Amino acid sequence: MRTNRLNDLTPKEWIKFQKSWFVHNPPPREKGVLVHPAKFPEDLIQQFIEFFTKSGQLVLDPMAGTGSTLIAALQSGRRATGIELSQKYAQIARQRLERLQLPPGSEGEGPQWMLYNADARDIGTLGITEVDYCITSPPYWDMLRRAGFETQKKRQDAENLDMYYSDDERDLGNEEDYERFVSELCDIYRAVAALLREGAYMTVIVKNVKKGGKLYPLAWDLGKRVGEFLALKDERIWCQDNQRLAPYGMFNAWVSNTMHHYCLNFRKT
Repeated sequence: MRTNRLNDLTPKEWIKFQKSWFVHNPPPREKGVLVHPAKFPEDLIQQFIEFFTKSGQLVLDPMAGTGSTLIAALQSGRRATGIELSQKYAQIARQRLERLQLPPGSEGEGPQWMLYNADARDIGTLGITEVDYCITSPPYWDMLRRAGFETQKKRQDAENLDMYYSDDERDLGNEEDYERFVSELCDIYRAVAALLREGAYMTVIVKNVKKGGKLYPLAWDLGKRVGEFLALKDERIWCQDNQRLAPYGMFNAWVSNTMHHYCLNFRKT
């Protein structure tokens, strides 16, 4: 048997993850995190964490939201560090982490998780130690603020659900200029890259966006620009097949119902 230097998976589990696309329909969210307008599904993140790390290693999410990445890491027997700009979401994340039941034998020496209520741009000043893996998803530009965005109607009809992340001027989800948004996002990922150990991976889950009748290739732009300082190794396509179709452009023009995300996998080499 060859030594598995990357993870703790069996050969069968390893090869199953190598499929370049997968279907994952997130389960219903728990009540306490519904307020967040774009939450990560923990079971999806856990699959990536268990492929790209070994037990006990440190996982980072610089835009932690309500703590999905940290919870998935702890449930996998890893340690976790997150950064979240919003005080409200950071508080929800802490409450979820504090009541989380860790798997038997996962309690090691020192703290198992750390969450900073801070701007991800300041990541280099927080004293975070060397990281074994980063998995994260950025705001999809300012799409949550776009009038008529498909998720808005449902949330508008519900009570106390955020329509967008925040009104904080530091929030990248409020940046209207696309080029500035991509540039600032890449600066954050460059700072993350400085914390990654040699050979470690970073996964960015993102999709291209449409605005004003134009496609902005956010996923492809990030693949190219982050690829200037981390090696872009490949992608996995996350497909969802349980969303309702809308008749965009019917009888007039081709407009897709976008039901996939790009999971871009970079490596520090």
